[in-house]
Amino acid sequence: MEIEVLEEKENRLLKRREIRFKITHENEATPKRSDVISQLVTDIGTSKDKIVIDSIKAEFGLPQSKGYAKVYVSKEDALYFEKKHILKRNKLATGGSKKKKK
Repeated sequence: MEIEVLEEKENRLLKRREIRFKITHENEATPKRSDVISQLVTDIGTSKDKIVIDSIKAEFGLPQSKGYAKVYVSKEDALYFEKKHILKRNKLATGGSKKKKK
């Protein structure tokens, strides 16, 4: 698996960097979020709890995928700005208790 950063923007208002990337995965399935996060940690030089992968989409008929990630300044910023379901997908938040209907 090889990751190439296509575009990187600084978003100071939301305290994050927004990264669009392309993954080349010859003779492999579409990589898991955890594998992509681990690779981004080594490429970018940050910690796992600051990276949120928004999407990874496979290119039809090609051994490539394109994705969108956000790298926050701190974990607290990620928890504040991101939606709950995105945090659960990236294993930054645990599921809350559901209220019972009466």
